[in-house]
Amino acid sequence: MAAARLSDLRIELLGPRHDRAAFSCGVDALDRYLRTQARQELRKHISTPFVLLLTDTRVVGFYTLSAAAIDLPELPPEIARRLPRYPRIPATLLGRLAVDQRHRGRGYGRYLLADALHRCLHSEIASYAVIVDAKDDDARRFYAREGFLPFPDQPSRLFLPMAVIAGLFRQD
Repeated sequence: MAAARLSDLRIELLGPRHDRAAFSCGVDALDRYLRTQARQELRKHISTPFVLLLTDTRVVGFYTLSAAAIDLPELPPEIARRLPRYPRIPATLLGRLAVDQRHRGRGYGRYLLADALHRCLHSEIASYAVIVDAKDDDARRFYAREGFLPFPDQPSRLFLPMAVIAGLFRQD
């Protein structure tokens, strides 16, 4: 199956019309989350799930965003010393990101990540960085390739400062 044209891709807030039943990314916890928890967390304002659709209502990928904070001492010292001395710095958590295994290798993960970063950049809520908790080494490498930096004492937790994100979307 070939990759869809960009014009065929849509990312929407998860809603009742979206078909999540067939979604399978190969990680049971993520599949179960999308099928059974995502809408509940949206209703309870715990996280905001967005879904990637092709030309119909079948979900081929998703990600979630929620508010978070970074303890200032967790950041690399060269970054922390340039920030206000608040105990916690506001951030946005990219909590989950997954692509259906039947659609892997087509750039949809990067497409979802770009959409998430764009939404974070244009949010009306202040956020110093987007943070992720990589579930495994493959995920950690994916985020590192996209410019995310590891927390010094937590190599599976990574962050991307909003100033860097702004540079990604700057139009010269």
